[in-house]
Amino acid sequence: MTGPTDPATPTATSAPSAPEAREPVTGTPDQATALAPADGAARTRRIRRIRRIRRALTAVAVLAAGAIAMAALDSGTRHGYLDPRAADPFGSRAVAELLKERGVTTRVVTTAREAADAAGPRTTLLVTDPDRLGATQRDVIRSAIDLSGGRTVLLAPSSHSLSDLSPGVHTAGDAGTNRPDPGCTLPAATSAGRADTGGGLTYTTALPRATACYPSGGHPTLLVLPTGPTGGDTVLLGSDAILLNESLADEGNASLALQLLGSRPDLVWYLPSLADSDPDTAPSEEDQGLLDLIPAGWSWALLQLFVAAALAALWRARRLGPLVTEKLPVVIRASEATEGRARLYRKADARDRAATVLRTATRERLATLLGVPHTQAHDPAALAPAVSARLTGEPRDVTALLFGTTPSDDAALVALADHLDALEREVRTS
Repeated sequence: MTGPTDPATPTATSAPSAPEAREPVTGTPDQATALAPADGAARTRRIRRIRRIRRALTAVAVLAAGAIAMAALDSGTRHGYLDPRAADPFGSRAVAELLKERGVTTRVVTTAREAADAAGPRTTLLVTDPDRLGATQRDVIRSAIDLSGGRTVLLAPSSHSLSDLSPGVHTAGDAGTNRPDPGCTLPAATSAGRADTGGGLTYTTALPRATACYPSGGHPTLLVLPTGPTGGDTVLLGSDAILLNESLADEGNASLALQLLGSRPDLVWYLPSLADSDPDTAPSEEDQGLLDLIPAGWSWALLQLFVAAALAALWRARRLGPLVTEKLPVVIRASEATEGRARLYRKADARDRAATVLRTATRERLATLLGVPHTQAHDPAALAPAVSARLTGEPRDVTALLFGTTPSDDAALVALADHLDALEREVRTS
């Protein structure tokens, strides 16, 4: 009987003697010739794989560098709420640009001392968040209000800061969300008309010469108070909506903002920093979410990185398509593959697996010779009678031979292979 046509099927010669099984497989000259191109092909594939990985890493690095650069550039124009450098909806870059066109120079400061030093008779000092200031900072700003002789604009100060920054003024409650009429003779208000001063605070005062505008619920949302002996004044604005980019074009917001902030040639835009915060009123880090702690601009960078990663995954993903033939780098003879498989079985002491493979291959070939359907090739009730009918001579237990138990030792495995070979040869010749 010749060896089974299946390369994975061991034959009787697949079970070598014990000394031979213990010898390392060094390979014949033909095997060495076949393995040399195989090693070269493997090395070539490895080099190509490394090059692909390097190209992918280079592309990712370039995308990451671009995203970081864009985030850095973007963070230079996104500074936060009411920042004159911020172009987002809640920044104030639009009003700063309009003031610049009218010859007003805007300077941004972040500490009370800088704001007080910059204040003067030709300046307008805008304090964007008076309630954030500590007691010391409020005293510094109050001194600047009294001595500078310029204009000071306080955005939405509450009772927390009014007692120090504008004594004699008190909050009267929350303003409605409507856009009230001026209701006063202040030139800036009458020329602007209706403005978006609602949604903030209203004030009340008994101070003389106070000008009250844009009433809501009977109380003004805008107060103009003369301060100091040098002709300065203080403007209390209950809402900051007229300065935001998103609402500057509504109603008379732009006109009112330009007139309140552009009455002097210099504008000092004071954005209180954490150093100027009152510990009792400063926002706690515990109250801030994770997204609040991310610097402006980095959210866009993360989004860009996610999109780049998704595109790279689509680019490098395996695409399903029709099967194509591929020329193998080396061809190995079936006898060599069979011998190698047999040595592995011998090393693992897998007589059960070897016997199963031998019997399975023999049953399939016998079924083909006898015309037994392939689906019944492994059914003893269908295959054994067909085989027995083709045999002559002494009766034999075909079922035990084709579907029997596992050989107990290597000699029994060799004997099984011989018997299967003889059985198939007799069926072929009958």
